[in-house]
Amino acid sequence: MSEIPEWAMLTGNVGFPIVVAIYLLTRFEKRIDSLTKAILQLKSSMKS
Repeated sequence: MSEIPEWAMLTGNVGFPIVVAIYLLTRFEKRIDSLTKAILQLKSSMKS
């Protein structure tokens, strides 16, 4: 039975969560931008 190299374990344990976090942050950033625009439009329409 061969063992998994240390660098492979490190990549799996650290690299994968970093990739997932970056992916989620970029997705949520787009949603937050669209929500900010909607709130600003609502605010300007309430002033009128």
